[in-house]
Amino acid sequence: MDRNRAGYIEGFVSIIVNTALFGLKLWAGIVSGSIALTADAWHTLSDSVSSVIVIFGVKLSSKEPDKNHPFGHGRWEQIAAIFIAFLLGLIAYDFLKDSILHFQNKESANFGTLAIVVTIASIVMKEGLAQFAFYIGKKTGNLSVKADGWHHRTDALSSVVVLIGIFFTDKFWWIDSLLGAIIAIMLFYTAYEIIKGAISKILGEKPSDELVGKIKKIIDDQHHEDVYPHHFHIHNYVRYQELTFHIKLDGSMDVTNAHSIATRIEKCIKDELNITATIHVEPLEMKHV
Repeated sequence: MDRNRAGYIEGFVSIIVNTALFGLKLWAGIVSGSIALTADAWHTLSDSVSSVIVIFGVKLSSKEPDKNHPFGHGRWEQIAAIFIAFLLGLIAYDFLKDSILHFQNKESANFGTLAIVVTIASIVMKEGLAQFAFYIGKKTGNLSVKADGWHHRTDALSSVVVLIGIFFTDKFWWIDSLLGAIIAIMLFYTAYEIIKGAISKILGEKPSDELVGKIKKIIDDQHHEDVYPHHFHIHNYVRYQELTFHIKLDGSMDVTNAHSIATRIEKCIKDELNITATIHVEPLEMKHV
């Protein structure tokens, strides 16, 4: 699946569906006087904004490497994800503040059939968008698309919370304020998870055990000599990855043969894993510090 095209499709589908849902939810929220449903409407609109960010992130990250950015622009995807999380945090703050004010003023909502129908429709459509975004994110590895999927998922869950609250509003006047606060907390947590994942990738992560296992297998398959790889480091630029590691070889081996072994391993890693590797050669007897 083409990474750029998939990102654009997810973004545009999300914008169209979310804008339509926003109008329906806002109308139902105004009619019922519900802070939770109105908050849910603005949460849905924020999904459209986050999808715009996804589209711009895909566009910027797809730029080819240049003189000033020799490893490409792939990390724009992480930056876009952080923007989405920041937006979620701002929305959560406003919803929490409004929920507290409504509780202090003892304001309640008057839910009706319209609110129930709109909320159920929102749950179905938002979970559908979430599954679509998760599918594309998994196929392409695009973090900002995955973040957009979680944005859809939290919107679906917040609608579930609203739907549950609708059936208890006659018994508890404060249920609408409580639901608004719960939605805000869900948004705060989602924003935290997105930021944590994006920053972790920007700062750098150690190679996964799976990747190290694949590299060791490539070495075992290609060489009958005693080659001992260790000290792995991965530099992930999303669309471009640099791998550095050391190999121990027989100390009596001449430089030409050692270089030839390292070069063959680098080529195999590039061909099989599409990762650019740089290998440091050490004599077998040397202890690495």
